[in-house]
Amino acid sequence: MMADKFNLRVLDMAVLPAVVLVLSACSPPSSLTRLESPVNAISYSNVSTSVLGFSDTISFDVYVDNNRIHLIAVGVPANTDKQAVIRYVYSDDDGQHWFKRLNVLSPKPPSMATRGNDIQLAVNGDKLVALWQTTGELPGMGAMVSVYSHDGGKNWQISPNPAVNDSGDQSHIDIAAANNGSFHAVWLDDRDENGYQGLRYARSEDAGIHWQKSVTLDDTTCSCCWNKLAFTPTGALNVLYRDMEVRDMALSQSIDNGTTWQKLSRAGDFNWKFEGCPHVGGGLAYGNDNGNTVMHSLVWTGAERKQGLYYVRSVDNGKLWSPPYKLGKMAVHADVAVTGDRHIRAVWDETGADGSGIFSAQSDDGGLSWSAAKQWSLPNHNAVQPRIVPAQNGFLLLWTEKQAKQGNQLMTVFVQ
Repeated sequence: MMADKFNLRVLDMAVLPAVVLVLSACSPPSSLTRLESPVNAISYSNVSTSVLGFSDTISFDVYVDNNRIHLIAVGVPANTDKQAVIRYVYSDDDGQHWFKRLNVLSPKPPSMATRGNDIQLAVNGDKLVALWQTTGELPGMGAMVSVYSHDGGKNWQISPNPAVNDSGDQSHIDIAAANNGSFHAVWLDDRDENGYQGLRYARSEDAGIHWQKSVTLDDTTCSCCWNKLAFTPTGALNVLYRDMEVRDMALSQSIDNGTTWQKLSRAGDFNWKFEGCPHVGGGLAYGNDNGNTVMHSLVWTGAERKQGLYYVRSVDNGKLWSPPYKLGKMAVHADVAVTGDRHIRAVWDETGADGSGIFSAQSDDGGLSWSAAKQWSLPNHNAVQPRIVPAQNGFLLLWTEKQAKQGNQLMTVFVQ
């Protein structure tokens, strides 16, 4: 059962309450009840229909800045001619209500933005920057598009492509904002024409208006796995990406705001050698343990007799990693988030008898031990590629799911 549609009449400057399906926190029920203001319950919200006004959600990204959750999504509006648009909303109450549904300027259609190669958003105060891939002259390839807003998403402007080359192929983008107001982007492209994609980086000091000349962080990488860019609490900038010769997840780091970079380590040293493309990136988040920054990462490997999703942690800023701890049985796409210092939640998709579902596990001791996995999505809903972000009072989980003869729906659930 999917949530009912809401009748949304006011788009700008409006509060958009999510339509929710409420489940008991103890065990999955046999029936669902629609409530407006759930108390002490787990609420599943269909954000596609009730908030974004989409009949089909193609791609999305979520970003947290000063406890505000920002959501950008590509989708097909209900009752239209199927032309995809980009919309932006935000929430100040852990995803219970969403504000200001606004259309984002789209100079080129987000035709290459899909799950696993999603549109990307970063935020610092009222400054927002969004990046996505569009279709080029050749099928399955295209350049990056950059837009920015300096008034909280009300108005958007076009800015130059961070990669400069508008006839090139730039994919698997990620973007992050630093506390000093600079914005940082990474992506894959084949500018070296060596038959492989490379990992590239660029920085904007004016919140997306201009981009400094891009540099290469690794000239030979896997060509189809998403990258994860994130700052530590002390300001170190890290990018987690899939390497090439050995298809493990590598970590590259800058401690000077992106001026210089060092390839530090492999997060989960599986020594996986594979002539192919797994289409799976990783997750990266940070916590604190007795005053020391701890890196928490989720990585997937296809190595023989080791295939699966693993959690690893580093207490020395990414130089060395703990032995891998396996999560799930057939887990694949994953994300991780931290609240407080030591409360971690990992989320992933996994295929079972009822199709693909969304699962999570939590650790309350900084990753030293983990709870049993719990399923959050409903059976037979083909739920995939979850995201998770820290909220003020817990975590917000997001994923897309699809039932027969329906478009992809963006679902959220708040958990503690």
